[in-house]
Amino acid sequence: MFRPILSFAATLLLLITAQASEDAHLSKPVLPDLSMKQNGLPFSLIQGYLNYKVVATHFRTDKKELRYILANPVAYHALEQGKKVMPEGSKIVKIGWNVKPMELFPAALEADRIQRVEYMVKDSKRFDHNGDHWGYARFVKKGDAYTSWKGAINDCISCHSVASGNDFLFATMQRRFE
Repeated sequence: MFRPILSFAATLLLLITAQASEDAHLSKPVLPDLSMKQNGLPFSLIQGYLNYKVVATHFRTDKKELRYILANPVAYHALEQGKKVMPEGSKIVKIGWNVKPMELFPAALEADRIQRVEYMVKDSKRFDHNGDHWGYARFVKKGDAYTSWKGAINDCISCHSVASGNDFLFATMQRRFE
């Protein structure tokens, strides 16, 4: 009588352990050990970014790139409240994908392959480029590997300066299911 119960308990324990291991693997992929040369921001600073919430999407016509904009809990809460200035520790992640026609509905486009992962982190003690207080990082994907972007951080700063009235963010919280 105890043997079937023990066997069932052992099987259940194995299943729970396997699922927990799989869940941990899915929710926390290990990011490459890369840093931006100009400011030292590591890719690992956004470890867990796949669990951030999507706040906006953009399509860059010049690059033919679909971009998903995600916010960590600090930034998401501030955006949700309509704050005009993001609090310290806010992280905004932008994932850029190339696009392709959908196989089942060719009139539509869908994300195909990741081109880049970029992020901004609000850190007033480390960064102050003309009053923005954001650190910028970009990691470019070539094939199956990422590399640190070789361009100038000043390119990020000058581009985002056009959004100075929105705390240097292009994204705002998009309306949800209205």
